[in-house]
Amino acid sequence: MAVEVKELLEAGVHFGHLTRKWDPNMAPYVYMERNGIHIINLYKTAAKIEEAGDALAKIAASGRKILFVATKKQAKDIVAEKAGNINMPYITERWPGGMLTNFVTIRKAIKKMATIDRMKKDGTFLTLSKKERLQVDRLRAKLEKNLGSIVDMTRLPGALFVVDIKREHIAIKEAQKLNIPIFAMVDTNSDPRQVDYVIPANDDASKSIDKILTHVTDAITNGLNERKAEKANKEAAKADKAAPKKAAAAKKEEEE
Repeated sequence: MAVEVKELLEAGVHFGHLTRKWDPNMAPYVYMERNGIHIINLYKTAAKIEEAGDALAKIAASGRKILFVATKKQAKDIVAEKAGNINMPYITERWPGGMLTNFVTIRKAIKKMATIDRMKKDGTFLTLSKKERLQVDRLRAKLEKNLGSIVDMTRLPGALFVVDIKREHIAIKEAQKLNIPIFAMVDTNSDPRQVDYVIPANDDASKSIDKILTHVTDAITNGLNERKAEKANKEAAKADKAAPKKAAAAKKEEEE
C-alpha cells in the first residue's frame, strides 16, 4: 500500500527538533525551518517507509524475527501492541546490556523463567520455604518484565527496528557489532549514518510513532503471509506428488 504524504502530515510526522539541536547529517531530509524548528521532508519519509517496508517484508518472509526497540514513554505501549500483534519480539523496558552481543546469557535467563514455571506446575515450588517462594516469585516477575516479550526469540534477530536511535544507542552499537541490519525512525537531532534503513520522522509524538509503526508492521505482515502461502504451496505440491503413489498402492491392495 502506497504511503500518503497527507496522512503523515496529519500525524505530525514532519515536526523535527529545534534547529539548534539538529545533526547536520540529517540535512538531506530537512525541508525547511519554521519558528526555530526543522520541518522534515515528508516525500522523502514516504519513500523511505516503502523502501524499509520492502526490506522488512523480505526478512519476515525468510522466517527471521525483527526485534523492536523503544523504551521511551510515548513509544512503549504502541510498540508493544504493534509488535505483539504480529508475534515479533520487542524491548520496551530498559535495554539489557549484552542482549545481542551476549545472547547466550540472555537465553539462559529466559530458560530460568521456564524452569520456575515448571517448578510451579510439578509442585516443586510448594516444597520451598515461604521466603524462598517470595524470592523466586520476585525473580520471575523481574525476568518477565524485562525479557517476557522475547521468550520466542531463540536466535539472534534478522533485523532491529528502533524508535529514537539517540536513546537506544547501546542497542544500535550491539547490532552494528554483529552486522544486524538496523531500521529506525530518525529525528533531526540524530545521526542517520548509524542506521541501514532511515525513516526520517518525528520520534517524540505518539501519533507519529503510531503512524510509522502501522506501515512497518503492515509490511511485515505481508512478508509473513507470503511465507505462509509459500509453505502451503509446497505442501500442496508434495501432496500432489504423493497422490499417484498412494493411488497405486491402494489399487495394489484391492487387487490382492
